[in-house]
Amino acid sequence: MQRRFLDYLIISFKGLAMGAADAVPGVSGGTIAFISGIYEELISTISNIKPSLLKTLFKDDILAFWKAVNGNFILALLTGIVISYVSFMKLAKYLLENQPVLIWSFFFGLIVASIYFVGKQITKWNLSVIIALIVGATIAYYVSILPPMSNSHNDYFLFIAGAIAICAMILPGISGSFILIILGAYKTLSDAIHDIDIKKLVLFFSGAILGLLSFSHLLKWLFKNYHNTTLAILTGFIFGSLNKVWPWKKTLTWHTNSKGLKTPLLEESVSPFNFNGDSQLVFALILMILGFLTIFILEKVGNKKQ
Repeated sequence: MQRRFLDYLIISFKGLAMGAADAVPGVSGGTIAFISGIYEELISTISNIKPSLLKTLFKDDILAFWKAVNGNFILALLTGIVISYVSFMKLAKYLLENQPVLIWSFFFGLIVASIYFVGKQITKWNLSVIIALIVGATIAYYVSILPPMSNSHNDYFLFIAGAIAICAMILPGISGSFILIILGAYKTLSDAIHDIDIKKLVLFFSGAILGLLSFSHLLKWLFKNYHNTTLAILTGFIFGSLNKVWPWKKTLTWHTNSKGLKTPLLEESVSPFNFNGDSQLVFALILMILGFLTIFILEKVGNKKQ
């Protein structure tokens, strides 16, 4: 596929959107990748990374290797993801702590629109497709209500957590960050990043690489052999995740850290009219609409010839 500089710039902007989504526990960058039209290329590119590529590197030259791994696409996308994830993480943390209703309202509108755009790509509806949709929604909803496990300080557990979380990160509707919270590995990883603990970081990223390469082969095979059923499961994942991003929550239990700061540990969705506090209903609805329209823009860009 011949691409111009502008095409790769657009891919980087899609990476920016993916990174921003992944910075929020509960929102999946995979959803953004799907809507923006790069999901299947991303899965295919990852699954094509094999040991045999080393032969290309040493037998031919670096340019042949770069082309074989779709290097320009990977570089453009990762540049956007990394820049956005690092820069948006602090903003996301601030908004989640100070304006949770508003930020969740935006993402709720975004995900509602995602359900429509992913679902409309299913070309043939039958019983197996409907069952796949229901199964996907049930799994995602169940994940969204799981209570977090206690923090694990076992270094080698990070390897397993990395492998599981990265699979969730590339699945539309399931957040890798939220999976880390459920597994009790989010704080351990955050501390490792803050303290630059090389051993823990190597273990986590080794698990993530192994999980990503393995899972991408499965996804590629599913798309090739069961395209509509796979789309239905992914649509179900997105639908089931709506509970997690519902803006109005009632906190059931709290977590108190070593500094005495409290953060919600277990929550349930409530009506905005039963919300304990300012529901900010008007602004919330406006942001839902903005989130909904954002997906229309991404989908329009994604449908352009690249």
